[in-house]
Amino acid sequence: MKYPFALGLLAASFTSSLFAESGDGWVTYPGGAGPGAGKHVVLLAGDEEYRSEEALPMLGKILSERHGFKCTVLFSVNEDGTINPDASKSVGKPEAIDSADVIVMSLRFRDWPDEALAHFDKAIQRGVPVVALRTSTHAFKLSGSKEHGAYTRFGEDVLGSGWVSHWGNHKGEATRGVIEPGAEDHPILNGVEDVFGDTDVYEAYPPEDAAILLRGRVLQGMSPDDGPAEREKKRASDGETQNVNDPMMPVAWTREVKNKAGGVNKIVTTTMGSSTDLASEGLRRFVVNGVFWGLEMEVPEKADVELVGEYEPTAYSFGGYKKGVKASDHELAD
Repeated sequence: MKYPFALGLLAASFTSSLFAESGDGWVTYPGGAGPGAGKHVVLLAGDEEYRSEEALPMLGKILSERHGFKCTVLFSVNEDGTINPDASKSVGKPEAIDSADVIVMSLRFRDWPDEALAHFDKAIQRGVPVVALRTSTHAFKLSGSKEHGAYTRFGEDVLGSGWVSHWGNHKGEATRGVIEPGAEDHPILNGVEDVFGDTDVYEAYPPEDAAILLRGRVLQGMSPDDGPAEREKKRASDGETQNVNDPMMPVAWTREVKNKAGGVNKIVTTTMGSSTDLASEGLRRFVVNGVFWGLEMEVPEKADVELVGEYEPTAYSFGGYKKGVKASDHELAD
């Protein structure tokens, strides 16, 4: 599969001053100068299909180098420390979540042990904001948790949607992000334009308390220049038939959700977010803006989301991850 929309981005490469530390299943970019100085972003990579193990280090580098945030990316790994997104019970250095000021997550059906989930739960209960990408609507599928089994419903209960269906044809109909009428002035949409992803639109029905920011136009093909699809489809929610683009499904929204401790978590969810989707500058800016909004910081008018180092995203597929890669391979130095 080719990605003509991303060619200019894929060629971006330059020397970076970014220095990183890493260990088995984790890499940390220290941040420093910039509005994010003193804030810690923890990015959770762990899905079998959409190459979050590539996308989240890229986002961490941008948030650190361009905006000053300390960023730690946690991966699913084999016993030898090589990244393996199929290792659903694994998460490197979960104790890093204890100091998170914001979580960016791209997880799918993780079966973390209770001791790892405890770190995540504590972060949620202390009101840490969450920016959730793509399959995070079905982030957890817990087989033996006695204490944190409720997180199997994290998508439905916190993000505002669980897994429903592929609304667009998978690998056949791409997505154009369309700003929701009336949401144009939302700060998360500052500088966000020309949002395109080569993943399909998910079927999703956020609750009434969600503020929809983007809807997904199902395209006729995989090119950003393709027109809208015109076919009909039955909704999984009620079995009724509609045109796939009338109305368009929500693909990005916010919520403010009360947690068990009595506080509130600011939530940003997008059902876009594969490594190839994030070749879109507009989508990268949406995610970066979501971090600022979640932290109640002033969102830049046009956040700098230029790539740091090379970024050549792998086409999404099950089993298609690059073998033998370690967290240390995501370091950058002078």
